[in-house]
Amino acid sequence: MRVLLIALSLIFFIGILSGCAQSQEKEIIVGSMDYTEQQILSEMLVMLIEAHTDLKVTHIENMVAYFVFAAMETGVVDIFVEYTGTVYGDVFNLSATNDPVEVYNTSVSLLEERYDIRMLSKLGFNNSYGLAVRRDTAERYGLRTYSDLAEVSSNLIFNYGAVFMSRNDGLYNLKALYDMSFKEEIIRTDSNRFTALMNDEVQVAEIFTTDGFLIEYDVVVLEDDKNFFPPYHGAIVVRNEILDKHPELLDVLNLLVGKLPDEVMRNLNYRVDVNNESPREVAESFLKDNDLI
Repeated sequence: MRVLLIALSLIFFIGILSGCAQSQEKEIIVGSMDYTEQQILSEMLVMLIEAHTDLKVTHIENMVAYFVFAAMETGVVDIFVEYTGTVYGDVFNLSATNDPVEVYNTSVSLLEERYDIRMLSKLGFNNSYGLAVRRDTAERYGLRTYSDLAEVSSNLIFNYGAVFMSRNDGLYNLKALYDMSFKEEIIRTDSNRFTALMNDEVQVAEIFTTDGFLIEYDVVVLEDDKNFFPPYHGAIVVRNEILDKHPELLDVLNLLVGKLPDEVMRNLNYRVDVNNESPREVAESFLKDNDLI
């Protein structure tokens, strides 16, 4: 599967590579996945690099999650924000653990060893997967944990994102651990999942714990009582080849380290998803408010 994804990424980005090869201005390529948090964070990276160096930046936006790491493997992308649990559980297919130190340290060492990629210190937030239900659903069935949910799952419709279906730390292994069997399973995007949940079209939704919609809607995020999901701390990853060529980048990228705890990231996402501000506006205001640009 990973070989196929790498091949697809090469085909998908061949035009970009050709254009960059012809441009003397191309220096750094920042990538991002196709959802709000990634859009905000990638805009921060672009603005920080442009403000603090004389490097030119190409920004490849809205990439499917699997493509971004494959693109970095093949040298199409130089820098992006990754998640520790994704590296640990999905890239390296390791068994889930709830120890954030083990997940981070293992991810750092394996990325260096196998891909010559450096993972910097954590940005501050842990954007874990979660399962959410409406408050009245939680009260009706007495739901507090995933184990509680498993007991009544055959009565409920589950809504999740397409990527969640194919991950090692995703749908099938989650259902196997908790012995869940839903009445129906539906794939929808993030915002539509919350709308469907609040309209009772579905009764359970896969969410991210830094979702801005969690501020907007009164939902109950259930407890992962068997610790299926590892921690997913956000951290910048960058190819060592790029740091060797441009060592000044390290200090610039480290400006974001520790600056984005859960509540801050959730509120930034809220401003885009609910208040309809642009990711660039939100990123720029955060950087200016924190005297980073």
